[in-house]
Amino acid sequence: MSSVLARLQGGLEALYRVQTHLAVDQFLVDAHQRGATHPARSPREQLLLRQDDDALAIGLFVDGEAIFNLERNDPGVRLDDGNFSDFCLAVEGVSHFVYLALCASENRRVSALELELQAEVDKFVCCALLAGAPSGRGLRRRLYDDVVFAADLDGDEHDRYRAANAQARRYSVALDRRYVAADRVGDMVTELRWFYRQGLEGKLGHIARRAA
Repeated sequence: MSSVLARLQGGLEALYRVQTHLAVDQFLVDAHQRGATHPARSPREQLLLRQDDDALAIGLFVDGEAIFNLERNDPGVRLDDGNFSDFCLAVEGVSHFVYLALCASENRRVSALELELQAEVDKFVCCALLAGAPSGRGLRRRLYDDVVFAADLDGDEHDRYRAANAQARRYSVALDRRYVAADRVGDMVTELRWFYRQGLEGKLGHIARRAA
Protein backbone atom coordinates (compact mmCIF):
# COMPACT_ATOMS: atom_id res chain seq x y z
CA MET A 1 0.00 0.00 0.00
CA SER A 2 1.42 3.41 -0.97
CA SER A 3 1.99 6.10 1.63
CA VAL A 4 -0.28 9.12 2.01
CA LEU A 5 2.47 11.37 0.58
CA ALA A 6 2.92 9.08 -2.41
CA ARG A 7 -0.82 9.17 -3.05
CA LEU A 8 -0.79 12.95 -2.85
CA GLN A 9 2.09 13.09 -5.30
CA GLY A 10 0.25 10.81 -7.69
CA GLY A 11 -2.87 12.92 -7.37
CA LEU A 12 -1.10 16.21 -8.05
CA GLU A 13 0.86 14.83 -10.99
CA ALA A 14 -2.32 13.35 -12.49
CA LEU A 15 -4.24 16.56 -11.88
CA TYR A 16 -1.68 18.69 -13.68
CA ARG A 17 -0.60 16.02 -16.18
CA VAL A 18 3.05 16.21 -15.18
CA GLN A 19 5.62 13.59 -14.24
CA THR A 20 8.64 14.04 -12.02
CA HIS A 21 9.77 10.40 -12.35
CA LEU A 22 10.71 10.68 -8.67
CA ALA A 23 9.17 9.11 -5.57
CA VAL A 24 8.61 11.60 -2.77
CA ASP A 25 9.02 8.91 -0.10
CA GLN A 26 12.65 8.45 -1.16
CA PHE A 27 13.38 12.11 -0.40
CA LEU A 28 11.84 12.25 3.08
CA VAL A 29 14.14 13.20 5.93
CA ASP A 30 13.44 12.78 9.64
CA ALA A 31 14.02 15.32 12.40
CA HIS A 32 17.55 14.04 13.08
CA GLN A 33 18.55 14.28 9.42
CA ARG A 34 17.06 17.74 9.14
CA GLY A 35 18.85 18.87 12.28
CA ALA A 36 22.17 17.83 10.75
CA THR A 37 21.68 20.50 8.06
CA HIS A 38 21.35 23.23 10.74
CA PRO A 39 18.32 24.96 9.21
CA ALA A 40 17.51 28.50 10.33
CA ARG A 41 13.97 27.36 11.20
CA SER A 42 12.35 24.00 11.97
CA PRO A 43 8.68 24.15 10.94
CA ARG A 44 6.43 21.10 10.65
CA GLU A 45 6.95 21.03 6.87
CA GLN A 46 10.16 22.05 5.15
CA LEU A 47 11.81 21.60 1.78
CA LEU A 48 15.59 21.38 2.12
CA LEU A 49 17.87 22.25 -0.80
CA ARG A 50 21.60 22.00 -1.42
CA GLN A 51 23.31 23.03 -4.63
CA ASP A 52 26.45 21.04 -5.49
CA ASP A 53 27.99 22.27 -8.74
CA ASP A 54 25.36 21.28 -11.33
CA ALA A 55 23.42 18.97 -9.01
CA LEU A 56 20.51 19.92 -6.78
CA ALA A 57 19.95 17.84 -3.65
CA ILE A 58 16.40 17.85 -2.26
CA GLY A 59 15.06 16.67 1.06
CA LEU A 60 11.50 16.98 2.38
CA PHE A 61 10.58 17.03 6.04
CA VAL A 62 6.95 16.50 7.03
CA ASP A 63 6.03 16.13 10.68
CA GLY A 64 5.78 12.43 11.52
CA GLU A 65 2.72 12.87 13.72
CA ALA A 66 0.90 14.55 10.82
CA ILE A 67 1.72 11.65 8.50
CA PHE A 68 0.65 9.14 11.14
CA ASN A 69 -2.66 10.95 11.62
CA LEU A 70 -3.34 10.98 7.87
CA GLU A 71 -2.54 7.29 7.56
CA ARG A 72 -5.05 6.54 10.33
CA ASN A 73 -7.65 9.11 9.21
CA ASP A 74 -7.59 8.95 5.42
CA PRO A 75 -8.58 12.35 3.95
CA GLY A 76 -9.67 10.48 0.83
CA VAL A 77 -12.46 8.98 2.93
CA ARG A 78 -13.30 12.12 4.86
CA LEU A 79 -11.65 15.49 5.45
CA ASP A 80 -12.73 17.01 8.75
CA ASP A 81 -11.44 18.78 11.85
CA GLY A 82 -9.43 15.72 12.81
CA ASN A 83 -7.19 15.72 9.73
CA PHE A 84 -7.71 19.03 7.88
CA SER A 85 -4.61 20.85 9.16
CA ASP A 86 -2.36 17.84 8.68
CA PHE A 87 -3.73 17.29 5.18
CA CYS A 88 -2.93 20.87 4.21
CA LEU A 89 0.55 20.47 5.68
CA ALA A 90 1.14 17.36 3.59
CA VAL A 91 -0.24 18.98 0.42
CA GLU A 92 2.08 21.93 0.91
CA GLY A 93 5.13 19.71 1.26
CA VAL A 94 4.32 17.50 -1.71
CA SER A 95 3.38 20.53 -3.81
CA HIS A 96 6.77 22.11 -3.09
CA PHE A 97 8.55 18.86 -3.93
CA VAL A 98 6.76 18.24 -7.23
CA TYR A 99 6.94 21.83 -8.46
CA LEU A 100 10.62 22.24 -7.63
CA ALA A 101 11.53 18.87 -9.16
CA LEU A 102 9.78 19.84 -12.40
CA CYS A 103 11.47 23.24 -12.54
CA ALA A 104 14.85 21.65 -11.86
CA SER A 105 14.33 19.11 -14.64
CA GLU A 106 13.66 22.00 -17.03
CA ASN A 107 16.56 24.10 -15.70
CA ARG A 108 14.02 26.78 -14.85
CA ARG A 109 14.65 29.13 -11.97
CA VAL A 110 11.83 29.40 -9.49
CA SER A 111 11.33 31.89 -6.68
CA ALA A 112 10.24 31.06 -3.16
CA LEU A 113 7.10 33.15 -3.71
CA GLU A 114 6.17 31.13 -6.80
CA LEU A 115 6.56 27.89 -4.82
CA GLU A 116 4.43 29.20 -1.97
CA LEU A 117 1.72 30.58 -4.25
CA GLN A 118 1.35 27.29 -6.12
CA ALA A 119 1.21 25.39 -2.83
CA GLU A 120 -1.54 27.67 -1.52
CA VAL A 121 -3.53 27.16 -4.70
CA ASP A 122 -2.93 23.40 -4.51
CA LYS A 123 -4.35 23.30 -0.99
CA PHE A 124 -7.57 24.93 -2.18
CA VAL A 125 -7.85 22.65 -5.20
CA CYS A 126 -7.15 19.45 -3.28
CA CYS A 127 -9.68 20.34 -0.60
CA ALA A 128 -12.29 21.47 -3.13
CA LEU A 129 -12.06 18.14 -4.95
CA LEU A 130 -12.37 15.97 -1.83
CA ALA A 131 -15.75 14.74 -0.67
CA GLY A 132 -16.63 15.91 2.82
CA ALA A 133 -14.32 18.92 2.67
CA PRO A 134 -15.59 22.39 3.59
CA SER A 135 -16.48 24.48 0.55
CA GLY A 136 -16.99 28.07 -0.49
CA ARG A 137 -16.47 30.68 2.19
CA GLY A 138 -15.90 28.03 4.84
CA LEU A 139 -12.97 26.57 2.96
CA ARG A 140 -11.44 29.97 2.19
CA ARG A 141 -11.79 31.00 5.82
CA ARG A 142 -9.94 27.92 7.02
CA LEU A 143 -7.22 28.11 4.39
CA TYR A 144 -6.58 31.83 4.14
CA ASP A 145 -8.35 33.86 6.83
CA ASP A 146 -7.85 31.86 10.03
CA VAL A 147 -4.09 31.77 9.51
CA VAL A 148 -1.45 32.70 12.07
CA PHE A 149 2.01 33.11 10.62
CA ALA A 150 4.91 31.66 12.58
CA ALA A 151 6.49 34.09 15.00
CA ASP A 152 10.03 33.14 13.96
CA LEU A 153 9.62 34.24 10.32
CA ASP A 154 11.93 37.04 9.31
CA GLY A 155 10.54 40.12 7.55
CA ASP A 156 11.04 38.85 4.01
CA GLU A 157 9.57 35.42 4.82
CA HIS A 158 6.56 36.98 6.53
CA ASP A 159 5.90 39.22 3.52
CA ARG A 160 6.25 36.24 1.16
CA TYR A 161 3.79 34.05 3.06
CA ARG A 162 1.30 36.92 3.36
CA ALA A 163 1.53 37.65 -0.37
CA ALA A 164 1.09 33.99 -1.34
CA ASN A 165 -1.86 33.67 1.03
CA ALA A 166 -3.56 36.81 -0.26
CA GLN A 167 -3.08 35.99 -3.95
CA ALA A 168 -4.26 32.40 -3.54
CA ARG A 169 -7.32 33.64 -1.69
CA ARG A 170 -8.17 36.01 -4.55
CA TYR A 171 -7.81 33.18 -7.03
CA SER A 172 -9.87 30.77 -4.94
CA VAL A 173 -12.75 33.26 -4.87
CA ALA A 174 -12.65 33.48 -8.67
CA LEU A 175 -12.40 29.70 -9.09
CA ASP A 176 -15.25 29.09 -6.68
CA ARG A 177 -17.51 31.63 -8.37
CA ARG A 178 -16.66 30.66 -11.93
CA TYR A 179 -16.40 26.88 -11.64
CA VAL A 180 -17.13 25.22 -8.30
CA ALA A 181 -20.47 26.92 -7.64
CA ALA A 182 -21.48 26.34 -11.25
CA ASP A 183 -20.51 22.65 -11.12
CA ARG A 184 -17.93 23.11 -13.89
CA VAL A 185 -15.08 21.23 -12.26
CA GLY A 186 -13.79 19.86 -15.57
CA ASP A 187 -13.38 23.38 -16.93
CA MET A 188 -11.64 24.42 -13.70
CA VAL A 189 -9.12 21.61 -14.09
CA THR A 190 -8.36 22.74 -17.63
CA GLU A 191 -7.62 26.26 -16.38
CA LEU A 192 -5.56 24.98 -13.46
CA ARG A 193 -3.35 22.95 -15.78
CA TRP A 194 -2.63 26.09 -17.77
CA PHE A 195 -2.03 28.12 -14.60
CA TYR A 196 0.39 25.51 -13.27
CA ARG A 197 2.68 25.99 -16.26
CA GLN A 198 2.96 29.75 -15.89
CA GLY A 199 5.79 31.52 -14.12
CA LEU A 200 5.19 33.89 -11.23
CA GLU A 201 4.45 36.89 -13.44
CA GLY A 202 1.96 34.88 -15.48
CA LYS A 203 0.26 33.52 -12.37
CA LEU A 204 -0.10 36.94 -10.74
CA GLY A 205 -1.37 38.51 -13.97
CA HIS A 206 -3.96 35.78 -14.42
CA ILE A 207 -5.17 36.13 -10.83
CA ALA A 208 -5.53 39.89 -11.33
CA ARG A 209 -7.61 39.37 -14.46
CA ARG A 210 -9.82 36.71 -12.87
CA ALA A 211 -10.36 38.81 -9.76
CA ALA A 212 -11.31 41.92 -11.73
